[in-house]
Amino acid sequence: MSTSLRFRSRQGEKNVESSSVQRLQSALDIWAKSISALFPRYAVHLVVVTLAVLAFMAGPPDIDIQYQLLSFATPTSAPSLGSRLSAQSPSGRGGERERGGAVLAVPAQTEPLQPTATQGALMTTSLLQAPVIHTTIPERLRREVITYVVEPGDYVEKIAIRFGLEPETVMWANGNLASNPDLLRPGQELTILPIDGVYHTVVSGDTLEKIAKKYEANVEHILACPYNDLDPEAPQIVPGQKLIVPGGIKPYVALQVTAYRGPIPKDAKKGTGVFVWPTSGRLTDRFGFATLSGRWHGGLDIAAYTGAPIYAADSGFVTYAGWSKSGYGNLIIIDHQNGFETRYAHLSAYYVSVGQSVGKGAQIAAMGSTGNSTGAHLHFEIRYNGVRKNPQLYLP
Repeated sequence: MSTSLRFRSRQGEKNVESSSVQRLQSALDIWAKSISALFPRYAVHLVVVTLAVLAFMAGPPDIDIQYQLLSFATPTSAPSLGSRLSAQSPSGRGGERERGGAVLAVPAQTEPLQPTATQGALMTTSLLQAPVIHTTIPERLRREVITYVVEPGDYVEKIAIRFGLEPETVMWANGNLASNPDLLRPGQELTILPIDGVYHTVVSGDTLEKIAKKYEANVEHILACPYNDLDPEAPQIVPGQKLIVPGGIKPYVALQVTAYRGPIPKDAKKGTGVFVWPTSGRLTDRFGFATLSGRWHGGLDIAAYTGAPIYAADSGFVTYAGWSKSGYGNLIIIDHQNGFETRYAHLSAYYVSVGQSVGKGAQIAAMGSTGNSTGAHLHFEIRYNGVRKNPQLYLP
């Protein structure tokens, strides 16, 4: 039996194929065949969509998923840096511990651990501050006066920087070093204070008030200085006692020098203003700051051997010939009567006397290493109206 829908033609219709009923019947046959072909192909999809719609209408499923993160043991090599405390010991001392997916069986303790006072404080938080790897350790404040032995190449500023002091503090604590800071020599011992200030020796009649006023300081600072070891309630000082005056300033005392005031020899030769090299040798230290030692140098150092001849750099007359207490050792000074003056230092011997007239190029001395010197050499200076000049500007 056919399932197709059919319409009977009316009696008397002559042209059945062109009737409207026949056209409708053809369209229905085509749609029925198309639906019948699609249904087997998409039947599974329709079933899935239908079930999904029904499940959504019924509400989301109640799914309970439980999980636990793996906990690893806290390193115990540095317990002082902190640790974590929990019901189950992270170090594996209270039961099983998982590591890399494996379960390690550890005998459980029969009694719970009793945290110490320090551990109890750590239990208040699960996060601890990590230790700082790069730690700057502050230098400990020196509380005593030390003695420093001068090394080759040392100068006042370098020593002061080494101990964190001002250069004046180093000079004021060491006699008359302030009058000529260049007079350091290897092996010399210097007194180094722990802080900036003045190192005062108590004399008869001194009081803390007088000392503080002299160095423009405060009595409270002197009493508080731990090195002085004074009783703040009843301080007692005695002559000969050494006191540090923190922040004190030593009064300025002008350096006194004595110029030659003798008569000018009648036959004294006058300088030409054109100089010659006073000796032969190797130039080891130049004028100014660009020196081997890194400090100011007021002349030229020419090294050779002990006894090498020294000559007058220009004509003039001798105003000084002898030992100098200012570090030059044996020294000769020649006045050239034109504003120029030359100095020849560290001599092993000298062959002229004060007031003697000398000509340019005449031998006046022998090279040596007297005074503050570390080897045979000549320290040569040219001064104009008392001001040191660079000798290399005047020498050929």
